[in-house]
Amino acid sequence: IFRSSVILKGLHALLEIAGGLLFYFINTTAILTFVNYLTQNELIEDPRDYIATQMISAAEHLTGATLSFYALYLLSHGVVKVLLVIGLLREKLVAYPISLVVMGAFIAYQLYRYSYTQAFGLLVLTVFDLIVIVLIWHEWRLLRQRKSTG
Repeated sequence: IFRSSVILKGLHALLEIAGGLLFYFINTTAILTFVNYLTQNELIEDPRDYIATQMISAAEHLTGATLSFYALYLLSHGVVKVLLVIGLLREKLVAYPISLVVMGAFIAYQLYRYSYTQAFGLLVLTVFDLIVIVLIWHEWRLLRQRKSTG
């Protein structure tokens, strides 16, 4: 379970890096156009579709500063997590406590952002991060025991 969750975290980190690069290179008009394209059929069927209207609302509220923030956040979050995943998969003892601290800091920041945005995705990400923290802690204990006895 630990290995699978760490690999999933690594894949998620790669998606964050890709998303950060995407936010860095595109503008708000392009995003709004894309979201309108994605939601147009759904809104024709049901003009009050919750998901489609939320997507359009989010796209309409994007600014250049917001895009820059998301680009920087996703890139930094993704790069740090990729480095930690590599260390964890190679069973580097130092990677475990660093991962716990970094993941804890990301969780604290995600909860801080949630207090302003109420973005449900932040809660989902936080729960997943908490599960990964528990698995990292457990695996770290097992690895220390194996290295001390063997």
